[in-house]
Amino acid sequence: MAGGIAGALTGNGSAALADPARDAAEARSDLPQPADPGHRIRHVAIIMDGNGRWAKERGLPRVAGHREGVAAARRAIETARELGLSHLTLYSFSTENWRRPETEVRSLMELMKQFIESDLDKMVRENIRVRIIGDKETLPTDIRKLVERAERETAGNDGHVLQIAFNYGGRDELRRAVSLIARKVAEGVIKPEEITETHLSRALDTSGMPDPDLVIRTSGEHRVSNFLLWQAAYAEYVFLDAYWPDFGRDEFLDAVRQFYGRERRYGGRG
Repeated sequence: MAGGIAGALTGNGSAALADPARDAAEARSDLPQPADPGHRIRHVAIIMDGNGRWAKERGLPRVAGHREGVAAARRAIETARELGLSHLTLYSFSTENWRRPETEVRSLMELMKQFIESDLDKMVRENIRVRIIGDKETLPTDIRKLVERAERETAGNDGHVLQIAFNYGGRDELRRAVSLIARKVAEGVIKPEEITETHLSRALDTSGMPDPDLVIRTSGEHRVSNFLLWQAAYAEYVFLDAYWPDFGRDEFLDAVRQFYGRERRYGGRG
């Protein structure tokens, strides 16, 4: 046994001494790069789909899939930082998800609480700003206070923005934005004919944030599912077959490579 350890340490065995600097350099070398450095991706949004099917195929309860989904979310956050993204948006809980069985909804709420409680200090240390988009007013009081705390304690961070879409629906977001603008019209703050796209963008939950460059959806489904309907108008979409719990660094990098292999025309001609 001792000989095996010695062989590994001296290079005569199958393993060699770990070199953190070398390993980090090798990890960075496989990061996808744009052909034009000026077109580097800034914002990726992900529809995290497939937790339930992942669990079902393994004979596990759905909550087990959701727990593994939290682990996948942590991997995505780390990879986003490695890629140098300024923004990552994760679609965590939709306004339609309230229709699921009560036990599953409770589990999803509890997982959100656990994620914030366990990871908030780390996000503060690592200069990550947390933003929650969605209808916070209708959340359970304990969840609402917790997400507000996460936003408050990371408000001064400027290294990376993590947006979590929680109790979010694109149509609901637009409804709330239009209602806000309508109130301003009624108060005489603005005239109807003066309303521009900028006014609407500023009334959305994502006000001040760049639109996503890339939207990734897992689990093989090819739908937008009421996600960032306004903001993703010119985003590129990548649909992956992997269920969300199986989404890792390799899948993330593959999606970004696909993005860099496309020509973005924004409605114009190539």
